[in-house]
Amino acid sequence: MKRFSCFSLAAFALSGLFLAARPLDARELAGVTLPDTLSAGEKTLNLNGLGLRRKAVFKVYVGGLYLEAPSKDAAAIVAADAPKAIRMHFLRDLKKTQLTEAYAEGFAANAKEKAASQKASIDKMLALIPDVKEGETMSFVYVPGKGTTLYAGEKALGTFEGKDFADAVFSIWLGPKPPSEDLKKGMLG
Repeated sequence: MKRFSCFSLAAFALSGLFLAARPLDARELAGVTLPDTLSAGEKTLNLNGLGLRRKAVFKVYVGGLYLEAPSKDAAAIVAADAPKAIRMHFLRDLKKTQLTEAYAEGFAANAKEKAASQKASIDKMLALIPDVKEGETMSFVYVPGKGTTLYAGEKALGTFEGKDFADAVFSIWLGPKPPSEDLKKGMLG
């Protein structure tokens, strides 16, 4: 009887360890797991939340918002001159034209004035957007004083100076008319 009790207690303790080591469900969405942290310059950003971008019936990408401290206030996140990042993990192949049209629509719907004042930088950014394949990632990482860097996977494609540029970019997802409300809500946790 004692052996059984000790064995049961040990099995129970081990099962607790396995459950504690399991990743949080909030870190996985639509079969995609995004990293808990990203680097932005010398800062470490934490995953604030995940959202799913759908277009009609198609799953397009899982987007993650990364911040130094958790926040559910979209306007405050955009307004803050603080490091932040958005990573998209694509669930389907997309052509450059599909992505650039979606970003242009996002700028027009959420940051028309800032986008107009940043037209030259936005045009340069859109020119750098590549075709993407299912499973690939694209990220926008803002570091105060340095600018917003566009990444395809881990490769930096270009950096764009200025807080106004960052505000326009992050407004695509966090502005009043995001690609989808579910995506925005998910990113805000």
